[in-house]
Amino acid sequence: MITQRTDDPEKAARWLRAGDCVAFPTETVYGLGANALNADAVAKIFEAKDRPADNPLIVHVASVEQVERVAQNLSSAAWALLRAFSPGPLTCVVHKRDDVPNVTTAGLDTVGVRIPSLPVAQSFLTACAVPVAAPSANRSGRPSPTTWEAVRYDLDGRIRGILIGPQSPTGIESTVVDTTVDPPVVLRPGAVSVEEARRVVPELAMADSVEQQKRSPGTRHRHYAPDATVEIASADEATPGVDAAYLGLNRPTRSGSWGHIVLASNIPDYAARLYAALRKFDAEEMDRIVCEPVEPTGLGRALMDRVRRAAGHASGETPNDGAAGAGEAL
Repeated sequence: MITQRTDDPEKAARWLRAGDCVAFPTETVYGLGANALNADAVAKIFEAKDRPADNPLIVHVASVEQVERVAQNLSSAAWALLRAFSPGPLTCVVHKRDDVPNVTTAGLDTVGVRIPSLPVAQSFLTACAVPVAAPSANRSGRPSPTTWEAVRYDLDGRIRGILIGPQSPTGIESTVVDTTVDPPVVLRPGAVSVEEARRVVPELAMADSVEQQKRSPGTRHRHYAPDATVEIASADEATPGVDAAYLGLNRPTRSGSWGHIVLASNIPDYAARLYAALRKFDAEEMDRIVCEPVEPTGLGRALMDRVRRAAGHASGETPNDGAAGAGEAL
């Protein structure tokens, strides 16, 4: 298969409506989309990514009004969160409609739904005119792609096309909230902070079991891992090496040479740079990547979730800061 590229959302949408997989940009990361109501098309996502079949997908629509094309019996909390944070990086897990195929939801009776805010994503979804199931557009386990070039590196020859757009500005996937339970539960921290979501739904809880997390994509599988070994260490503790790279807010203080240093100006900048930096360090054949930890509050909670997973820590092995495990999704 030859993977085609276009910057025309209408053309990319025609590929998708024909039953093919198309990568497209969002404000979080690039997604790999297929018609969410076409089981054969959705199956191509799993094949292209080598994605485990028990890993549900998030469905993307162009507006809040379209949510009920795949969902039913939405709770007041679901409507409140969708209206407060859509379009944007928040996914609500809701009861699915009967015509949403099991392959899309990994056999669950729920489905995650979100409305991306990036203008090119909005144009693409509007042109598709169908709900679009989409995890991140990478090979499973790899760092999520925030550029179309990263998509091409992982999936060239495996998918029909790539919709070329800008680098994803947020760089961290959406926050996933299960709104089918009372109180609603954060299954995966993301670009909408728990603190922000609690201003809308004060009773919001954090997932405290693997069974809860199963409703969110990817919580039982390792993700975001580069080829290099990822270590977590402060700027004062980081051990230099010519085969090592460093990513953080503060310059490392120990004497010695580094293969590469990337310094972020603040936590949002750190989050936006994370996946691209992991891929860059792999391309430079670094053996070790040292990531500086940040306080796990606000966006820092999601950032540290991704860093810990890149370092090989499962969700149950995270420090006791209330952060649930994450998965590859938008």
